[in-house]
Amino acid sequence: MVTEVAADRTADRTGRTGRLPRRAAFWSLAAMLAFLQFASATPSPMYGIYQHAWRFSPVTLTAVYAVNAIALLVTLLFVGSLSDRTGRRPVLLTAAVVEMAAMLVFAEARGVAWLVAGRVLQGLAAGAASGAISAMMIDLQRPGSRLGALMTNVSSAGGIALGALGSGLLVEYGPAPTRLVYWLLLAVFGALLTLVATMPETVTADGAWRGSLRPRVTLPPQARGAYLALLPSVVATWALAGFYLSLGPTVIAALSHSTDHLLGGLVIVALNGTGAVMALLTRAWSPERALYGGSTLLVTGVALAMTALAAQLTPLFVIGTVLAGAGFGPSFSGALRTLTGLAPTARRAEVVTAIYVASYLGLSLPAVAAGIAVVHLGLFATAYGYGVGVIGLVALAAAVSLRGRHRSAAARAAAPLSPHHDLPPCPGGTPALARHA
Repeated sequence: MVTEVAADRTADRTGRTGRLPRRAAFWSLAAMLAFLQFASATPSPMYGIYQHAWRFSPVTLTAVYAVNAIALLVTLLFVGSLSDRTGRRPVLLTAAVVEMAAMLVFAEARGVAWLVAGRVLQGLAAGAASGAISAMMIDLQRPGSRLGALMTNVSSAGGIALGALGSGLLVEYGPAPTRLVYWLLLAVFGALLTLVATMPETVTADGAWRGSLRPRVTLPPQARGAYLALLPSVVATWALAGFYLSLGPTVIAALSHSTDHLLGGLVIVALNGTGAVMALLTRAWSPERALYGGSTLLVTGVALAMTALAAQLTPLFVIGTVLAGAGFGPSFSGALRTLTGLAPTARRAEVVTAIYVASYLGLSLPAVAAGIAVVHLGLFATAYGYGVGVIGLVALAAAVSLRGRHRSAAARAAAPLSPHHDLPPCPGGTPALARHA
């Protein structure tokens, strides 16, 4: 069981042990999560340089990108709950060291194998740290606050956006375009390593860490139907993010006939940066409004981006990307809140794990398939097909959820209310319960 360490709390108040104050620790964790995502997006604007220098195919490019998400997913499954048993700090210290090793590999990369190794190390670090950071931020926030969950989303999306932008700027205008940013990040993670070492521990190690290494993905019965209904939407939104992170810079370069690497970073910012801003602006939306409003924006944005490719209009492509990003945040947030609202409190972590398993598979595997398709069909034809697939999956999820909601409303109207009348009688009718959860 997770228990807070009273001695550390006392030490925080008195300052006798040199521990960081809890508020400073909280924001340091938010910064660490942001920089982990910053580093994960950093290679994206450089893929064109790597591809030209080492002459590898689009299939290899997307595979290099995807191994990060796969390594992250595997690590999350095996050690995602390890910090509950060993304490948060040991896991975070290890993750910071692994991330520093990844930065060294990227800085000294001499070929594709180096890129794969760096991406795997990044995935291992992020997979180990993500759960521990999120949990420790919740441990450190004030009782009743939602700041931990909010900053987890903002740090993740904002970190990706800033990583693509910062990398694009340094690649285009700085010296040593494929090395400087990694050396800077190495210094940043060194500083974060020091901060983590001085953070208050919020968990007492119980010695039962071996049991936490057994991977398990399960769902409570109440959430299974809704999970299947919303699964296409979750996969589609993350597949879109995967496409932009792997092939987005290549698409914008071909569309604009520009070799400016900053432009490749900006198109990622347009998607993920908008997603981070919308996560803040829509935090008070109901799960139902977030789910359907976000889906509408996402479909509209993808449709505009596809139209822009057909008409060769770069500004319209950027506008479509911004709209898609505005839909990405609320759409995923609505699905996440809907599904966690259906689960008993003690089993919500299982639901979150199941959602992120689908998310990371959507982030990686479709991007690899797109890389294969580019070789045989061409870049723009692949982008059209990808866009149609995303729109189709989001529309399918919305249709199934709406159908379930209407069936749920009809069943409630035909039957007398019970003490649990807010529970949906069919899997698709999820938003009502989520609002009450």
